[in-house]
Amino acid sequence: MNFDFNDEQREIKSTAREFLASRFPPERVRELAESRTYDEGLWAEICELGWPGIAIAERHGGQGLGVVELVILEEELGYACAPTPFLGNAYGGALIEEAGSDEQRASWLPGIASGGARGAAEVDADPEPLVVDAEGASILALAEGEGAKLVDPGDARLERLDLIDTTRACFRVAAEDGEPLPGDAFPAANRAAVALSAELVGVAQRALDMAVDYAKEREQFGRPIGAYQAVSHRLAEMLWDVEEARSLTYYAGWCADAEPDSLPLAASMAKARASDAAASVTHNALQTFGGIGFTWEHDLHFLLKRARVAGRMLGAPRAHRERVAALAGL
Repeated sequence: MNFDFNDEQREIKSTAREFLASRFPPERVRELAESRTYDEGLWAEICELGWPGIAIAERHGGQGLGVVELVILEEELGYACAPTPFLGNAYGGALIEEAGSDEQRASWLPGIASGGARGAAEVDADPEPLVVDAEGASILALAEGEGAKLVDPGDARLERLDLIDTTRACFRVAAEDGEPLPGDAFPAANRAAVALSAELVGVAQRALDMAVDYAKEREQFGRPIGAYQAVSHRLAEMLWDVEEARSLTYYAGWCADAEPDSLPLAASMAKARASDAAASVTHNALQTFGGIGFTWEHDLHFLLKRARVAGRMLGAPRAHRERVAALAGL
């Protein structure tokens, strides 16, 4: 069995890493976060790469790839801490593709796949549900009972929430009417949880890389601080957190494509572990940097805040651990 990426997946990863590094350097992320906006020009470039439709079927205008490829992109977007409407659009598209009627798919998926008519979706978050990337979306997918409904943004009341993570736009949305999605919305929620897990893995990897680089450069008593056990053991623990979360996340992505019956359990395992890992690794990175890491001028706090907020979206770690226990019959 081959556990590595194939040639196409390696190309997706390398292209994404190079593109995002050039378009979202730390100073640009800071600028967008402080202005609480997305760069529509950069979104247009992302659309030209075909990323919004990477996991949408070709018959609906997408690339027809899989959740593993979506996970690759989401990990790189998390690594860059990129302020984009990618997640909301991907989740909205997944809900319509999984639970929508043929007419709803034909109406909305081509625009979502191209990124020209974005979707947005309500996510279960702690302490309240919120809609990711609602502003500027062409269609909203909101929870309704055990399912979901489609709502025209013009018929909804949007209130932007003042969360600590200003790299992502989150809204409280109220809407009376809507068009129900007739199918089961649960598989799409699982896929979105896997995608968000990948983003959290990327956030954790970036924080780890920053901490390792600093530990190699910062000296005390004539030695790099990474040479001291207190620091090196902390970095080793961070690496373990990242790798375990990554392993579970890619397994869940594989289940979504190849073994969907295993996806509910795998998605909850991945989301619980990735949420905990991102929180732990960003905290330990902060401890590695010491005083400088606590300053507003340092970029680490954007990763820490992204980890805190994303970790509560689509189910907090405790909820997913309880779900794992229930699915495993424990």
